[in-house]
Amino acid sequence: MAEALATTIIAAPVEQVWKVLRDFNAMPVWNPAVTDSKIEDGRDADSVGCIRAFHLADGTFVRERLLELDDSRYVLRYNFETPAFPVRNYLATLELIPVTNGNTTFVRWHARFDEEPQDAGKYAALISTGVFANGLRALADYVVTQPAPSVADARWQGLRPAKVFTSSVIRAPLAEVWAKMRDFAGMMHWHADIPSMEMIGGVRSDKVSGVRDFIFGEGQLHEQLTWLSDQDHAFRYRILKSPMPWLNYHAGARLYPLTDRYQTFAVWTADWTAAPEDDLDLIPNVHENVFQKAFDTLDAQLRR
Repeated sequence: MAEALATTIIAAPVEQVWKVLRDFNAMPVWNPAVTDSKIEDGRDADSVGCIRAFHLADGTFVRERLLELDDSRYVLRYNFETPAFPVRNYLATLELIPVTNGNTTFVRWHARFDEEPQDAGKYAALISTGVFANGLRALADYVVTQPAPSVADARWQGLRPAKVFTSSVIRAPLAEVWAKMRDFAGMMHWHADIPSMEMIGGVRSDKVSGVRDFIFGEGQLHEQLTWLSDQDHAFRYRILKSPMPWLNYHAGARLYPLTDRYQTFAVWTADWTAAPEDDLDLIPNVHENVFQKAFDTLDAQLRR
C-alpha cells in the first residue's frame, strides 16, 4: 500500500481554517487546481455520503465521496468514486489540530491507496507534492484573507477529551525530536525541573511496563510507560506515585512531521481525576510548567 502526506502550519485559528475546509464543495474557492465543483443529487455539502463532482485545471473529471465529517475533532475523510489517478482503494483524510503555543493550526493531509506494480512510488510522490502540498499552500493563502468566525463555546480540541492539551512547533526534524522524547528516562536532559531520573530495576527505557523514578521540584514521582510507538512517534504513560492531589493520571505525547519545513509538530495531553478546586492550579501548572516548558527546552536545544 502506498501513502501520500503533506503537513503545514496555517497562521489562523482552527475555527477559521475549519470553516473553509469543512465545505466539501468549496475547493474551487481556495484551490486553483480545481475549476468547478458540484454536489450530486442536490445534497448538502456536509451530508456524509454525498459525492462531489469536479474538474481539475487540466480537464480531468473526478468524483469523491464524503465518508466522514467531524466538527468536534476537525476531520474530513473521503475516497475516489471516479479516480483522478490510476490507483485503487484510495482513502484520504484532512485533519486539523489547534496549536496552543500561538493560536495557529496544524493541517495534515494524508492518503493511502494501492498502485500498480509498474507505478510503484509514482503516485505517492505526485499526490504528496503536486496535490497535497500545493493544495495546503493555496489553502493557507486563502484562509488568512477570511474573517475568523465567532466561537460561542470553549474550543473542543480534538483527539481528546483531556484536561490538558498542549501543542507546539519544535524547530527541528522529527527524527531528532523523537530520538530525545522516546527515551523514557531521558526527560531530565530536556526539563530543568528534573534533576535526576532513572528506570527502576535498571530496565531499558523502551520497555513498555517499565517505571521511571524521578524528582520533580521537591516531589518524587513514579511513572509507568504504557505504550510506545516508533511508527506513530508517540508514547503514553500513567502515574503510580506522586505528591499531587490527583488520581488515575494518564498522559501521552505524539509527534508529526511538518513536511514543508523539516520541523516537528508536537502534542502532549493529560487527564486525571481531582477535586475542582485542585484543578484550578493543576491544569495550568501541567500545561505551562511541564508540557510547554519541555517543548520550549527541546526547541532551544534542537532548533536550526
